[in-house]
Amino acid sequence: MANLYNPSTMTFTPFLFFTGKGGVGKTSTACATAITLADMGKRVLLISTDPASNLQDVFEIELTNKPRVIPNVPNLQVANLNPEMAANEYKERVVGPYRGKLPDAVIATMEEQLSGACTVEIAAFDEFSTLLTNKELTTNFDHIIFDTAPTGHTLRLLQLPTAWSGFLEESTHGASCLGPLAGLGDKKELYSQTVEALSNSKQTTLLLVTRPDSSPLQEAERAAKELRQIGVSNQYLIVNGILMNHMPNDSISKALFTRQSGALENMEEELKELPTYEVPLVPFNVTGIENMRKLVQPIENLSILDEEQKEINLPALQNLIKDFSETGKRVIFTMGKGGVGKTTIASTIAVGLAEKGHRVHLTTTDPAAHIDYVLHDEQRNITISRIDPKVEVENYRKEVIEQAQEMVDEEGLEYLEEDLRSPCTEEIAVFRALADIVERANDEIVVIDTAPTGHTLLLLDATQTYHKEIARSSGEVPQSVKNLLPRLRNPEETSVVIVTLAEATPVHEASRLQEDLKRADINPKWWVINQSFYATDTSDPVLKGRAQSEVKWIEAVQRESDSNCVIIPWQPEDILGYEKLKALIK
Repeated sequence: MANLYNPSTMTFTPFLFFTGKGGVGKTSTACATAITLADMGKRVLLISTDPASNLQDVFEIELTNKPRVIPNVPNLQVANLNPEMAANEYKERVVGPYRGKLPDAVIATMEEQLSGACTVEIAAFDEFSTLLTNKELTTNFDHIIFDTAPTGHTLRLLQLPTAWSGFLEESTHGASCLGPLAGLGDKKELYSQTVEALSNSKQTTLLLVTRPDSSPLQEAERAAKELRQIGVSNQYLIVNGILMNHMPNDSISKALFTRQSGALENMEEELKELPTYEVPLVPFNVTGIENMRKLVQPIENLSILDEEQKEINLPALQNLIKDFSETGKRVIFTMGKGGVGKTTIASTIAVGLAEKGHRVHLTTTDPAAHIDYVLHDEQRNITISRIDPKVEVENYRKEVIEQAQEMVDEEGLEYLEEDLRSPCTEEIAVFRALADIVERANDEIVVIDTAPTGHTLLLLDATQTYHKEIARSSGEVPQSVKNLLPRLRNPEETSVVIVTLAEATPVHEASRLQEDLKRADINPKWWVINQSFYATDTSDPVLKGRAQSEVKWIEAVQRESDSNCVIIPWQPEDILGYEKLKALIK
């Protein structure tokens, strides 16, 4: 059995990096660790490089990129770096010199290549590299804690010699995140020192934060493997949000306990070999210093407040489906971060529209999706397909590499190979395959479980325009993609549904996704709050506390969506099969 996570009983290295999928509790555990160590008399600096950080909510104080002493925790200083601002600044350093000298279309392509998540992560890495190698700063603290670690992809890019050559500024192959390191050539020594510090097990500990669910556990296993391959081997696993006890007569409580136990039992052996610690599911919002202390206290010290539940009335999913049916939407995307339930929502929308007599084609890019359980019965008006992201990425990768081989050397190809492992590359490759399926929308409603980000759309759009001006070898944008871009921007025909959970990080990230889409002239109308404890009738005191903590995020979604939002209760069972999907609509 794993130990409860209690930083006061553990020995830590000077540098601690918390990493994990969005919404698993990185910030909470990082803050609780920082406060506990500071309470023990350690001098602690906590730094967030997460664009969706809610550090200010946690400490209930305004934060900047300059370390600030936290009242009531005198040994703790906190800084909230803004990697998006840093990314914008160095994007301008790269693009600025070319303004007025190159065609507008070329400038647009350069800007969009430097606007993706990969660039933001590199900018964050630049920020904390400067801090990590600042001897004057590091000698003032016993521990420096980073809320968000770099991915294996970013670190591999930084270790390639070609990352520091002019290849970045010259290559125009494909439509990926190529070039995020452009303009940082003078930082090579700085980055080398940082990568060296990360791989030094006496200096650095990587804390992989996850939840007891299959999707975040898979992400933690992937991150652990990727980072170990490049030398970051001192790793701990923290499983956050475990329901320690359940009420046998409460179906929600019992089902959650059973599901979590099964997920932990079935996690990969590679994760089971790591030193593992558990953080209990707590019945309160994890904000404020006292609640942070409670998060890592022994479970018997937690008190459960029985607060009166605030009433919020939100419609069910059938309202959204009715709107799509009556307004004649032909293409419907579900969008959201991994683990929020996009596949289930897409499948349910397809069933709801089929029940209203529409012919529907449902497709997914999720390799673990269960949409085959939506019955292949023509009378139910649904046809199904599945896109394999690995196959599509490999096809796209081969296309770009083949066209680049004559123009770049071996080192350049190695960098290009790594660049094509970026999240944006997968989006683009999958999107090209989706474009062919969307052509079916003339005859049936197409429901797609995955939407491209605004960055991907703008990158494809910029590349398309760029190709009209400069004839150079590159990954071609197929005609079906060219057709799809204007189609997606037509609100009469297309709708994007944003799926979230009623929690801080999923709501923050969903809001950023919406802003990203608006940059590409796509305005989502509907939001879905999935797996809500607030919408259940649980009597479990811990889950009732969780339900109450959802209220502020439900209200935030109402504001973001202009009240065009629906809510779905947490479900005790996996939603598999036509009849269960149909029941979910109500």
